[in-house]
Amino acid sequence: MPLAKRIIPCLDVDKGRVVKGIRFKSLRNVGDPVELGIYYSSEGADELVFLDISASFEGRTTMIDLARRVAENITIPFTVGGGIRSIEDARKLLMNGADKISINTLAVKKPETIRKLALEFGSQCVVVAIDAKRNYTLNSKAKIFIDENGRPFWFEVYIYGGRVPTGIDAIWWARKVEELGAGEILLTSIDRDGTGLGYDLTLIKGVVETVNIPVIASGGAGKPEHILEAFKVGADAALAASIFHYGRYRIREIKEFLRKAGVRVRL
Repeated sequence: MPLAKRIIPCLDVDKGRVVKGIRFKSLRNVGDPVELGIYYSSEGADELVFLDISASFEGRTTMIDLARRVAENITIPFTVGGGIRSIEDARKLLMNGADKISINTLAVKKPETIRKLALEFGSQCVVVAIDAKRNYTLNSKAKIFIDENGRPFWFEVYIYGGRVPTGIDAIWWARKVEELGAGEILLTSIDRDGTGLGYDLTLIKGVVETVNIPVIASGGAGKPEHILEAFKVGADAALAASIFHYGRYRIREIKEFLRKAGVRVRL
């Protein structure tokens, strides 16, 4: 029997508050991360993800105190990412209650860290976040896709909270992080983030067909149908923020829709 698909609210944290923007910009204050974590846990979320979206860019360490407070108040698994700069940072988060840690900038700048984290804590604790954006310039080394207007493009990896392009092909990078020992990929489309237009299914499908580890789809969920689409192209979990933060849909409502559509979820 296939594993149940997971619904994961994402809480982007900036200066201690949950925020939400569009394409990683125009951030709006949503609320307190611990209070929202408690609420989503009671609503039936399968997991939570807390991302300090400005820690890497601003050179700050990540949210150890937040991890401790969340762990004291919820019982579902949660991941913390943003600003992790070393094995020791990861250790502190895991020792203070986080079930998994998520790295992006560190993974790109020091790929061997993925292997070291997996050996130290187990692959199941290591999530590599890949923030990707469509790039229409020619790149003979990247996997090329064709958009709805017939234009060729590839997916470029960004770091520092979506601020800095790397020149790295996201499809190649997904395969590499799996080889290095990542247990899961958190895959975000910068183009779709916060738009409510639906996930970038081309990106999800491209990564899912490349790796054998779970892929969490992120960026663009606006309605339950979008989550169903992501699952149909192979995502193992769906991350969403705006549709939950602004009360457009409740988690149980989405899960009931998915179950009726034949998707195995935990209710």
